[in-house]
Amino acid sequence: MRAQTVEIQESAGRILCCTIFRPGGRKLLAKGHVLSDEDVRLLQTEGMDKVWVTELEEGEVSEDRAVLDVASAMCCGAIEIRPAAGGRANLIATEDCCALVDDELLKQLNCTASLVIATVNNYRFVKAGERIATVKSAPFAVSEAQLETVISMLRERGPILQARPVRDPNVAILYTDPVHGDRARSLFESVVRTRLERFGASIRFALSAVEEEEHVTRALQHLLRTRPGAVLVASTTAPAGPEDVVGRAFGRLGAHLERFLAPVEPGNLMMLSYKDDTPMVSAPCCFRSAKPNVLDLILPPVLARYRISGWEIASLGHGGLLGT
Repeated sequence: MRAQTVEIQESAGRILCCTIFRPGGRKLLAKGHVLSDEDVRLLQTEGMDKVWVTELEEGEVSEDRAVLDVASAMCCGAIEIRPAAGGRANLIATEDCCALVDDELLKQLNCTASLVIATVNNYRFVKAGERIATVKSAPFAVSEAQLETVISMLRERGPILQARPVRDPNVAILYTDPVHGDRARSLFESVVRTRLERFGASIRFALSAVEEEEHVTRALQHLLRTRPGAVLVASTTAPAGPEDVVGRAFGRLGAHLERFLAPVEPGNLMMLSYKDDTPMVSAPCCFRSAKPNVLDLILPPVLARYRISGWEIASLGHGGLLGT
């Protein structure tokens, strides 16, 4: 890239090196703008005879092309790419979704000299119309070789970002208490509804049960027959592990225990099992508080029908301290 000052009449097709303002401070043309014949005439009417510009050299591509190429290769799902000023491309969610981010690949790509990518947090719930990521280029031009390296990495490793749609998000709730299930329901129901509303989710069916293995197992069987997106168990007790009542009930149903204990505070005692493809989540005490806890990290991927693994839950420790 070579910057120089040229006569206005020779500037068409070149890139502005600085923003041009009208008297009084109103922007006329932005830095990075490619001058057209119409722009040349406009600048002449403003009384300008010279302008500071640059032009691409062999082996370079424009900042706008670079960010659009990377944006197209780095994402999939419910995303629209919108060019923006200053060598940017914004990625916008086209419907409510859960952001799934390959943070290791993202770190590697952000080590390149000419492009950087910013995304929302992994597992973040994003509403339709919100920005989910931005790609920004170095000013004016990017090395074609560097761009090809980035694109090749994405072709080989897959997208950095997936916007997984949250469609028909619904859950079934089981409220349990050692004495009377309705006690748990009266304590938790309003908070549970408030939390689910944050994600646009609805309750397909809700039951209450005494926290005894037989009662909990039977109630879970009824809830699973409603074919919910997930089953949430809101208990007034804190289990010592999968061998306690709720864990044993999961086992009697033939559910696979994916993970007990999450490196998240609040929410350490979370338990995730799968009955076939239906996730079942127990998170004692988290259902009684509207403050951020492990449910806010787990629910978006669950509602997006993404099968979150025990390894992925174990990876939540960085950033898992949600409250003080």
